[in-house]
Amino acid sequence: MSAIRMLVLGAVRQHGRAHGYQVRNDLEFWGAHEWSSAKPGSIYHALRQLARQGLLVAHETAPSTAGGPPRTEYSMTEEGEAEFFRLLRAALTGYDQKPDLLYAALGFLVDLERAEAVTLLRERLRSIEEWRRSVTEYWTPEAGAESIGHIGEIMNLWVHSADTGAEWTRGLIARIEAGAYTFAGEGEPFRGILAEGEPNPYATEGNPYREGAPPAARPE
Repeated sequence: MSAIRMLVLGAVRQHGRAHGYQVRNDLEFWGAHEWSSAKPGSIYHALRQLARQGLLVAHETAPSTAGGPPRTEYSMTEEGEAEFFRLLRAALTGYDQKPDLLYAALGFLVDLERAEAVTLLRERLRSIEEWRRSVTEYWTPEAGAESIGHIGEIMNLWVHSADTGAEWTRGLIARIEAGAYTFAGEGEPFRGILAEGEPNPYATEGNPYREGAPPAARPE
């Protein structure tokens, strides 16, 4: 499972219909280019690949008034919607995946109903606790991890990562159950996307939505 797949599907879904620059701008606004493979080339490649797979529909629009080439916009299909939610649910429950999958899932957490989000996070917590228990039961040396030299630090890191992951998950569950955030079915959730043409203070070099970019350089 790849974070870029979920990120691109989710970004298009938030807009309803979006072109590549909009998707890139949203993901850079989230800082996704720092914690995932969401770089410009991989974003545009993912858009084309998802369209070939029938998860997105590509729409070619008229050339911009500034004289640029026709722009391709994308919208989500029913299959794309199903795939997005499959990826989201798997990322929230999977404890042994790359961190970027969880980061991406958190960005779309409120696309779920509150009760389902709590259920998925409880499943994540249960998996973390079971993994920690099974590993420490069969692997920990009787004299402690340090008794096998610096290799024991691997075990220490495993346990520390499991404990902090479980603690964070419990905290998030508590915040959600206490009423934090607006989830699907409760009103309009916070989206964290920029309006068309709005400068992005976190955009990278070459992004026409970067703050200070001349208006003529921005897609219309």
